[in-house]
Amino acid sequence: MTQRGLRTGRAGGLLALLLTFLLALTACSGDGGGSTDQTTEPPKEGPPPAAAAEVTAQPATGAQDVAPRDPVQVSVAGGTIRSITLTNPVGKEVAGQLSGDKRSWTATEPLGYGKTYTWSGTAVGENGTTEPISGSFTTVTPTATMGGRLNVGDDKTYGIAMPISVTFDSPVTDKAAVENALSVETTPPTEGAWAWLENDSSVHWRPKEYWQPGTEVSVKALIYGVRLGDGVYGEADLTSDFSIGRSQIVKANTQTHRMVVYRDGAEVADYPASFGLESDPGRVTRSGIHVVMTKHETYFMNNPGYGYEDFEVNWAVRISNNGEFTHGAPWSVADQGKENVSHGCINLSPENAKEYFDSAMMGDPVEIEGSTQQLGPRDGAYHDWSYSWDEWTAMSALSR
Repeated sequence: MTQRGLRTGRAGGLLALLLTFLLALTACSGDGGGSTDQTTEPPKEGPPPAAAAEVTAQPATGAQDVAPRDPVQVSVAGGTIRSITLTNPVGKEVAGQLSGDKRSWTATEPLGYGKTYTWSGTAVGENGTTEPISGSFTTVTPTATMGGRLNVGDDKTYGIAMPISVTFDSPVTDKAAVENALSVETTPPTEGAWAWLENDSSVHWRPKEYWQPGTEVSVKALIYGVRLGDGVYGEADLTSDFSIGRSQIVKANTQTHRMVVYRDGAEVADYPASFGLESDPGRVTRSGIHVVMTKHETYFMNNPGYGYEDFEVNWAVRISNNGEFTHGAPWSVADQGKENVSHGCINLSPENAKEYFDSAMMGDPVEIEGSTQQLGPRDGAYHDWSYSWDEWTAMSALSR
């Protein structure tokens, strides 16, 4: 072999070795042994399937004895409400409100007693399919309904001690349910609370302190459809909007025999007076905060136990339900300012009695001190201010 052929053969062998090495290197890289990442990504999942509408009604279909003020609503998950009505047995539609997102509808008026209500309508799912809104429920038929009355009237003005009362025709068993249906809104805001007094048929609201003069008050007793207990339900709602007038406070003392009137913080009158005879417990004028209840230019007093009936007095202002009034008493003018001789009333001269009568307003406080007996439950309405604030709030059914 020539020298040139030898060199050519060696070069070909080296080239073959190089190609073999490169092929081996490529194979290693393909098997994952190299530094290049050749992992395969998993296939991507598609979006979840769109939801079908799921309709939920409250009360549930077939429900019985539903109270007329129980929540009434249809809600839709996975869709929206296309159309909906709730009708009574004669086809009248119940008023209601569709939510902004169209996922719920809520009745906005109370229902009737002893009626079957029927749903109809359609919900549309996110997947485009429709679902019927259907079913019915029946409201309760009460064993009886019971009415109530408020002691305050629309557009009236009352004194700074005026309590609010809701009085029912009979005792109430479910007091908490009643309280939850009551509200008092005031401008300016006023702290106050409801309390059930010694009987079970009357609930009162009073502020913690005397009302601020000029306060605007709105009271609502939404008792229609409310369970009052023992199968009895509320008959009708009660509402009233009224105002608080000027501040007038009477401060009377049975020992000094004076009755002083303060209006808006200033003394405007100081009357000599005669109070109840202290030697007879049945005639003692009660100490405590009384409240002006009614006014009568002429009133006929009756107390057979003390020997008088239809006894006429003038300028009578009732301050409790135990027979206590301020009134004109010309027969005791000589004792007024000196001695207590009445049967429990505050005797004033006819002129002073009329002057006070003209200034008095229902709800004015009359604060009496000095006697041996305190105003309390046995004296009837309004003894609301005879309780401390802690005692008062403890008489709420919602505090128990």
